[in-house]
Amino acid sequence: MRRREHAGPVALRAMQGLAVQCFPAAGYRHIGDLTWNWCLALDRAGECPTAIWTEGDTAVAWGWLDLPGELMLQVDPRHPGLADEVLDWAERTADGPLTAEVAETEPHLVAALERRGYTRAADGPFMVCLGRPLADLPAVPDLPDGYTVRAQRDHADVAGRAAAHRAAFGSTRVTAGRHARMRDTWPYRPELDLVVVAPAGGVVAYCQGWYDRANRTGEFEPVGTHPGHRRLGLARSVCTAVLHAFAAAGGTRAVVYARGDDAYPVPRRLYESMGFGAYTRTHTYTGPRRRSPNV
Repeated sequence: MRRREHAGPVALRAMQGLAVQCFPAAGYRHIGDLTWNWCLALDRAGECPTAIWTEGDTAVAWGWLDLPGELMLQVDPRHPGLADEVLDWAERTADGPLTAEVAETEPHLVAALERRGYTRAADGPFMVCLGRPLADLPAVPDLPDGYTVRAQRDHADVAGRAAAHRAAFGSTRVTAGRHARMRDTWPYRPELDLVVVAPAGGVVAYCQGWYDRANRTGEFEPVGTHPGHRRLGLARSVCTAVLHAFAAAGGTRAVVYARGDDAYPVPRRLYESMGFGAYTRTHTYTGPRRRSPNV
């Protein structure tokens, strides 16, 4: 085994290779998740160190920190002992207490965290993983007069898509420049990144789809609607259009991750009403406080 450390997610394609391999069993960390998080990390390499373990040319484990101490990790279940190596690296590198979110379908990671004294949160936010087959899809619902669903066409659409995301989530990270760079990054496909345009022009809702060809699985990440255009059925229409695009690409299944706790229930209700059902959930673990070296 060989470990390489990087300032930022430099080895993204290798990490995605492991994600493709692990997805059928875990149903978590879709390749689209990694590209989306790569977009959020652009120009923040100093805040997002990564490490990757390889066997020959194949990735078998990786860790990705969002400092001070939020860890994403993935480990090939055939090499469960590498979970401890990833956690050793993360604990050395983090600037504060370490937290890690893992799915119930990743028992080797759960076992490593619990063995090392990490505490599972009893309540608070968590993600529920939802899936549905791509057979027997409903027709794309009609939109209110003047609204249209389509792919992005030009720089104005790209900037509008980024602005719609900032409005929907109160986020500042997604800029037109970052979104444009993400559009040049595998496995981005423009026909899967659809927007809703309002009668007066301008992007007001969107569904970004990612397709894992090897597993024939599409994922929504992210989906958003401008606050001034909610409760019009825009998200349902654009998400259904992306489901049809997944099927046209050869997909057999779609997944989406939504908050599962009661503090943010609306997205989950939307996806469940579209035929998605839960197949696993995440838990957040917090590491024990590290003792001061002077103690």
